[in-house]
Formats: sequence, structure tokens, C-alpha cells
Amino acid sequence: MGKPLKYAVFGAGSWATAIVKMLCENLEEVGWYMRSVYTKEHLLREQHNPNYLSSVEFHLERLKLSNDINEIADYVDVLIFAIPSAFMHSELQKLKVDISNKIIVSAVKGIMPESGLLVGEHFHDIYKVPFDNIAVIAGPCHAEEVALERLSYLTISCSDAEKAKAIAKNLSSEYIKTKISDDIIGIEYAVMLKNIYAIAAGIAHGLGYGDNFQSVLMSNSIREMKRFIKKMHKMKRNINNSAYLGDLLVTGYSVFSRNRMFGNMIGKGYTVKSAQMEMSMVAEGYYATKSAHLLNEKNKKKTRLPIINAVYEILYENKNPKKVFKKLTEKLD
Repeated sequence: MGKPLKYAVFGAGSWATAIVKMLCENLEEVGWYMRSVYTKEHLLREQHNPNYLSSVEFHLERLKLSNDINEIADYVDVLIFAIPSAFMHSELQKLKVDISNKIIVSAVKGIMPESGLLVGEHFHDIYKVPFDNIAVIAGPCHAEEVALERLSYLTISCSDAEKAKAIAKNLSSEYIKTKISDDIIGIEYAVMLKNIYAIAAGIAHGLGYGDNFQSVLMSNSIREMKRFIKKMHKMKRNINNSAYLGDLLVTGYSVFSRNRMFGNMIGKGYTVKSAQMEMSMVAEGYYATKSAHLLNEKNKKKTRLPIINAVYEILYENKNPKKVFKKLTEKLD
């Protein structure tokens, strides 16, 4: 038997903190890179993240903490990135260690806005990581429910099934059930798109639309997601599986959804800037909306995306949410 692989999480937000908690259920040591010196020092002193999921108490003997991305990247074999997509580029610019032979796992809920590449594609193109060494983590799974140890489900996608199984095993516990998939590209897009639809659900709620409309919005969203993903990467997949539909539903409906919260504020009349300032967490869907819109614009034959286009008009063209959604209601069925 080979030596057990060492794992590390990069990022210090709620999702990163939840993943560290999951890994600590199974591994004797977990590496954890965080940019903030204050967060690291607080963790060492108080045993919990001061900003996110502060109810989760960690056993420090199981953590290798560092503010040096290269120290952690060099030390481990499996690198799990849970940094918001808007900040990935600046963090990766600090990386000097050769990671071409390591396993990269994306828990990033978006694509690289600077290049328009999926996170996996970025690591393949820029860092020469083979595609069979790249994996993706998808829900439906809110970090807050992981903290509460409520039963949750994860899908681990990788073209190498054995690697997917190994990662899934180390994330599994009594309250985390896992399954594997080989649709790495489709799931990466789904993880990005569901946040846009959650913003749409939030805007609708803020505008006063009820449950009946929300159900129509969500049923149209999954069909729109299917069209988008099929255009980008055609393969056989069941869009009704939990990694697609399940993750969309929990992000669109849950009180824990930061993207729905962000959309709700926009629907109630907040400007984008004021909503972002009031929220303590990043709404990934804001950046994903622009990325999805630009990807579709680049296609010679554009996919019909009425919901994404509506959210884009509101967030980036400063159009009136009430008027935009009035038009959107005529395009849904």
C-alpha cells in the first residue's frame, strides 16, 4: 500500500471551513491555508474561525495552519481550493511551487473571471495539471448545515474514478453522504449557474412574487441550465441528479443561500454596491452572471437564456428589476 495522501484546503470562508471540518472527521492532519494572519492567530488561540461557522471547534493537533500558500502547497498531495472565484487569480499568483503532479480539487463556485476558463481548465492550461488529476466538489450542501451536522450530500467528479472514490471517502461521515461522477465540466458549470438562478429567485422574492412563480422560475432554470451545459459540453448526463437539480433547488430556496439573499436585497431596491457592502460573504452569482453572459455571447449560435439575461440586465446594465421581471414572466412557461 502507498503512503496516505496529505490533504489541504485553501481559503478561510464558510465553505472552506466546512470542508476542513469534513476532512478532520477522517484524517489525522489537514493542511489549511488562509490569507489572514488574524484568522490564523484567532484559530490557534480560540480553536474556531472568527468570521465563518464560528460554532465549529477544531482540534488544533489535526490542523497544519499557514499564511504561506507555498508552504501548504508543497507539503500536501491533494489541494482543495475553496476561494471565491473573484479572488482566485490574485491568490494563485503567489503560487511558486510546482503542482503539476498534485491532485487539484475545485470547491470554487464559479469560473475564472479573468480568462473565462473553468477552474479545472485553468489549472490544466496554466499549471499543466493533467485532467485526470482534477476533481470538482458539488452539493447540494450548505456550509451552515455541515456545521450543524445535518445530513448532507456531495458529488465528487473526476475522470479518474479511483481518485474520485478516495476523495469522496475522506469527505464522508455520518452526516455527509457522497457519490462520484465523471461529468467534471458539466458539474463545474452547474455549480456556477445555480448561483445565478438563486439571485433570480431572491430578486423575485424581493419584488413580491410568491411561491407559485418561484416554482415556475426554478423549473425554467433547470431547463435553461441544461441548454447551457449541453452547448458547452455535450455528453450523456441526468440533469435531475442532485449535483445539478438538487444543488439548484437548495441554493434557490434555502435561508442559508447568500446568492438568494443578495438577490432579495436587489429586489427590495438595494443597489448592487450597497447590497455587497451589507453582506459579510461573497455572492458568487454576481461574478458568475457576467461570465455566463460573456460565454454565451461568444457562441456563434447563442443559447436561449432568458433568466441569466434578465439577471445580467439588472446587475450590470442597471435596469429596473420590476420592469425586467415583468418581461421575464412572459418568456417563462
